[in-house]
Amino acid sequence: MTETASAAAIAPSRTVAVVGTGTMGQGIAQVALVAGHAVRLYDAVPGRAREAADALAGRLGRLVDKGRLDAAERDAALARLHPAAGLAELADAALVVEAVLEQLPVKQELFAALEDVVGADCLLATNTSSLSVTAIAGKLRHPGRFVGLHFFNPAPLLPLVEVVSGFATDETAATRAYETAKAWGKTPVRCTDTPGFIVNRIARPFYAEAFAIHEERGADPATIDAVLRECGGFRMGPFELTDLIGQDVNEAVTRSVWESFFQSPKFTPSLAQRRLVESGLHGRKSGRGWYAYGAPGVPSQEAARPAPNTAPPAEAPGAVTVVGDLGPARDLVAMMGEAGIAVKTVNEGGPYIELPGDGQLVPADGKTSVEFADVVYFDLALDYRGATRIALSAAEDTSERAVSEAVGLFQKLGKEVSVIGDVPGMIVARTVAMLVDFAADAVAKGVASPEDIDTAMRLGVNYPLGPVEWNRRLGQDWAYDLLSALHERCPTGRYAPSLALYRQAYAGDEETGS
Repeated sequence: MTETASAAAIAPSRTVAVVGTGTMGQGIAQVALVAGHAVRLYDAVPGRAREAADALAGRLGRLVDKGRLDAAERDAALARLHPAAGLAELADAALVVEAVLEQLPVKQELFAALEDVVGADCLLATNTSSLSVTAIAGKLRHPGRFVGLHFFNPAPLLPLVEVVSGFATDETAATRAYETAKAWGKTPVRCTDTPGFIVNRIARPFYAEAFAIHEERGADPATIDAVLRECGGFRMGPFELTDLIGQDVNEAVTRSVWESFFQSPKFTPSLAQRRLVESGLHGRKSGRGWYAYGAPGVPSQEAARPAPNTAPPAEAPGAVTVVGDLGPARDLVAMMGEAGIAVKTVNEGGPYIELPGDGQLVPADGKTSVEFADVVYFDLALDYRGATRIALSAAEDTSERAVSEAVGLFQKLGKEVSVIGDVPGMIVARTVAMLVDFAADAVAKGVASPEDIDTAMRLGVNYPLGPVEWNRRLGQDWAYDLLSALHERCPTGRYAPSLALYRQAYAGDEETGS
């Protein structure tokens, strides 16, 4: 290790203090305890720190019951846990992590008070997920030792920690925080103080595009969720995921990022989601969000989930012609042959699959079926062999034969088929292109490295691939071309490719790191 001693991980022999004893504060305290530190808990509400210590004892006891911690380790950890009645009791801390209300004045006041208590070598950290690290540190006498340590909930289980450097954060402070999180068994990533940091900045299109497609009457929530899971490889769809997170929480983060970027059209919130929040339909915790769940907290009363739109059986074409290189969908050529469909290939032109009735099956490219005669679009898949569902889109005047042959072809390949409205860019392709663009823009602006962005998106929100890796697989022109076509059809600025993506498409990938 080449860093100076002051940038090394905080030794387990030093005390860690946690201010704020809600779910996140307790989780962070548990992580530090299990790593061997003495931990002091403080909460401004009298008695809360003692209640949190008792709750932590219960948590550690359950780990013992599950065989994840032995009784001696639990007893030693509890002996190191000390509720504090006042901030003065945190004087010996080498690190203070704050997890209080997401209100800037509250956090600023707290850290100003802590500066008068802790030693000069104490690292001060905020677990904020939405506020500016720079702004929180703005009133400190020594902002260089202030850093963001953004854990993900539940902190003891999820590995990702975003280490956020504010405008005045010293490099040694950021490195010390990074090495400490790593010593605690976490996977830290570095980023600058940008709205949403890495995960909450780059993840916005995953929700926004799904909501936009729904608002445009392109597809219903159950179908969009199913396509993103079963075709795109995402663990959960955006509608079910935001119901789990809480519509009020997710919408607040989206609105905060949008406002922090001066209401950029790239981050525009969803009116449909706003209406849910205004109606008190916050998801699982309220009994209803995008979906109905019955009485909150009563699993036996959970309502049946609507089924995705799935096309009835159709006859597969006996032969097709593949024109040009299908790019990310080129595996379909071999798959069709293996399924008994005769395939003729033509190298020039395309890319599309010519159907027997003269219809064309075209990979999603940001254009619409209404512009062409008998064109049916098919969506991007993470893995066309492994995908169990595919989305097709067609215009109202697309012939029934073209749609039926397209449906039958993919059914012959073993896929469920969802026929959606004439959605430019479809569902998975449109979402992935936007994620790629957001990631390329973040790399170009120095928010984080390509490697840290991919790590953050895989571990923080369980994406099947990081957007930088997805970009490499799809090719340097793919996202730019799709978004350029989308921007032409929806010229609001939302889909305008970033300068980073433009440079990548025209000058190679050196400048974006992707």
